[in-house]
Amino acid sequence: MRSSSDGLQLMIVDDNRQMRVLLREILRGLGIRNVLEAGDGIEALEVMRHNPVDLALVDWNMDPLDGIEFVRMLRRAPDSPNPYCLVVMVTGHASRARVAEARDAGVNSFLVKPVTARALADHINAAVKDTRPFVRHPSYAGPDRRRADDPSYRGPRRRDNDDTIDLDQDDWATSA
Repeated sequence: MRSSSDGLQLMIVDDNRQMRVLLREILRGLGIRNVLEAGDGIEALEVMRHNPVDLALVDWNMDPLDGIEFVRMLRRAPDSPNPYCLVVMVTGHASRARVAEARDAGVNSFLVKPVTARALADHINAAVKDTRPFVRHPSYAGPDRRRADDPSYRGPRRRDNDDTIDLDQDDWATSA
């Protein structure tokens, strides 16, 4: 299966070795060979300091740094190795509150376990093809959370604080 992710460097961030092996094998079946691994968020940040990573598949529950804190550090830390890296949260926790928390941390996509090859390919392709601008704001950093254009909207701003949001589109375009 050919995908829009050919040639990308992916990283699997999961403290469960069996899950890393499973994801790596699915990726291999999809034709994706450039895959790095990390057993937790701290190790992932260190791997990213020495290797370019285009997309990270990140588990939620890990110690000592879980997936949500990893994404927050990746997006907001001044010394982040790659704040624009695409992130697909891969987790068995699918409550509405968890999805919202992951979105608000700055993930690009949310994939619920158990993972199928088709679902993983779809989420990777969707993240790679996502054209939403990257937003930097003191309270949020990540892809613009507004997914749809509202054709009925007629005003200059969609939110009260739109004038304070820095849309860093040039950087986003080069990272996607």
